[in-house]
Amino acid sequence: MPQLIAVAGPPGAGKTTWISQFLKNRDRPLYYLCPGGAQGIDTPYLGYRFPWVQVIPEGKMPAVLADLPQEAEVYLELGFHLSLDSPLLASLPCHRVALLPPGYPPTDWQNWADKVIPGQGHPPTQTDTLPPLWRTALTGRVFDPPSLDLVWTEIIQGAYGPVQRAKGIVELPDGRAFYVDFVEGLEGSEYGELPLAPWLEGRPQRPSGLEVVGWGLDTEAIVSALLDSCLPDDLLTQYQAHYRNLIPA
Repeated sequence: MPQLIAVAGPPGAGKTTWISQFLKNRDRPLYYLCPGGAQGIDTPYLGYRFPWVQVIPEGKMPAVLADLPQEAEVYLELGFHLSLDSPLLASLPCHRVALLPPGYPPTDWQNWADKVIPGQGHPPTQTDTLPPLWRTALTGRVFDPPSLDLVWTEIIQGAYGPVQRAKGIVELPDGRAFYVDFVEGLEGSEYGELPLAPWLEGRPQRPSGLEVVGWGLDTEAIVSALLDSCLPDDLLTQYQAHYRNLIPA
């Protein structure tokens, strides 16, 4: 029968990374769903990395889950901001996994989970409650690389408010898309090129965006800084023409 694994935990604990290790197996039908993640980063990120995985749109979840192949393996990622009492989970038999940093205080995650796995990061230090999640879409935006480096450094170093977690998908003028990732308490940031064909004709129409989890964020200032880091149409056209000329005939 189909196997459903629900994964939950605080921001930055490594839920998506833990799921990713199982999505490499192409021997059985694989599915991924993320309730409330339609505007998030994880859904397009995993879709880009594992194109053989069926990423289920939120509106189609009940219909798809009701008609799964017997050998299917389904990974359901619950954002930290979602209730563990989801009607979707209540109606389906599933194995519940919680990823928690070492020393995490008692929470509903431990009570909910069938299995608790040590995650990355550390327990929250700013407050007893988890910080809010903020998202912004960046589809069609292409960044000037030095300007992007500057604004990313400002964000993760707290120029717009203390940040626990930040991640995004960003487009560069040479047509490549990158995943960027920061977790408070871990050294540095992760930068990884996504396995996508270079986009060198007009503004990219594949999903990109930014997610930040933090306290008292000045989101208007973040948006302004991001937009100031993007290329206008004329410069983008010049860059794309240059990079197209570098492609061997």
